[in-house]
Amino acid sequence: MSELNTPPTAAVNLKKAERVALIQQTLDELYPTTPIPLDHFDAYSLLIAVLLSAQCTDARVNQITPALWQLADNPHDMAKVPIEEIKAVIRPCGLSPQKSKAISVLSQRLVDEFDGQVPADMAALETLPGVGHKTASVVMSQAFGVPAFPVDTHIHRLAQRWGLTNGKNVVQTEKDLKRLFPKESWNKLHLQIIYYGREHCSARGCNGLVCGICRACYPARKHPKQVQKP
Repeated sequence: MSELNTPPTAAVNLKKAERVALIQQTLDELYPTTPIPLDHFDAYSLLIAVLLSAQCTDARVNQITPALWQLADNPHDMAKVPIEEIKAVIRPCGLSPQKSKAISVLSQRLVDEFDGQVPADMAALETLPGVGHKTASVVMSQAFGVPAFPVDTHIHRLAQRWGLTNGKNVVQTEKDLKRLFPKESWNKLHLQIIYYGREHCSARGCNGLVCGICRACYPARKHPKQVQKP
């Protein structure tokens, strides 16, 4: 069902399996291709970009990273750059003291422990400074093509609006989405949901009653859907 189609005329909310099928079909129609939002040229540049994106927009990160790569574009060189120089460049991204230190230390760790390469291993990635489960999942998915389902604020919000999770936390949301959708769709689907959340079902632009998917899944819904923040 496309985004522009009207919801079913009968005011009967869809069952979960029906919602899953409709969501997958609608997102595939709207987003047949899913370019990665963060500009990067290898696994290391993606890792750093994702780290910088915490509490910062992808657009802002993409504005900042070219200047950062002029300082250094690989772990060996970045480890030699003074933290204050890194901090000065990335300041517009916010949290620059923590992020600059993390970039410096994780670069040295990559040199010392992984021969200067970003490990294609979730557990190893999560040991790096500034790299949590979501960041590691993004790198595994987008740099290495390993099935993962990174859950950001958009995905957490939409999964609740669409009745796919109870929204207790992002860990539970990730488990629920992995259980509902085929593994081979995870890498594309998580980006599709992000795009949809930004363009059609934003935090303020939809309350569970406005966007096409919300209306199609819950035509009988009368009140805004309250969601829990991650």
